[in-house]
Amino acid sequence: MKNLKKITAIIVLTPGTSRILIAQEIISKTNSNEVSIRIKGGVNSSNLYTKNVDDENVLLGFNLGFFVELPVTSIVSFQPEISFTTKGAENTYNNAFARGTTKFRLTYIKAPLLLRANITKNFNVHFAPYATYLVDAKITDESSIGVNSTQNLNEDDLNRFDFGLAGGLGFQFGGFGIGARYNYRLTTVGKGQTLFGQTFTSPDGKNSVLSLYATIKL
Repeated sequence: MKNLKKITAIIVLTPGTSRILIAQEIISKTNSNEVSIRIKGGVNSSNLYTKNVDDENVLLGFNLGFFVELPVTSIVSFQPEISFTTKGAENTYNNAFARGTTKFRLTYIKAPLLLRANITKNFNVHFAPYATYLVDAKITDESSIGVNSTQNLNEDDLNRFDFGLAGGLGFQFGGFGIGARYNYRLTTVGKGQTLFGQTFTSPDGKNSVLSLYATIKL
């Protein structure tokens, strides 16, 4: 692009300086609207949202994936993504027999299609519906008496697909960026089940996740 800028300047040099500035501005706009691919990764702070949600049940996890920036204008762009992400919650117990922590961890493949607004050159906000697919579910118990265990759950007892809404903000400085995003599931994690004539949903919570991440342009 440097060579192209020099050639353009020479061509329009004779008509006048104003034309040189116009040519350089067109090139600059073309550069800002290039399609690019970025990898991303970071940490999740998740919980199962219920009527009696407790901040002490937050589970730390991760997110890792990539996305494509598809500019529509200099301000608006689409941002499709694919990533692995963990969700769930944890419960701390303390009784006469033992104390410890039980972690309910869910792993999904996530695919949002974000609509992004570039407020400034370095700052953007984004919003999107998202869909995820459950690939793994397990409960891990870490007890003070040394009896630690991990139980793989039957994914068929849970809703494989997770639908929800996501929104956040990001800062980009050339090839590097950082961001934060909140994801809220619209459906419950567990399926409706019937036992002894009674219908219930277990677990009846909805995934609630705050993600912090960094991005690198490929």
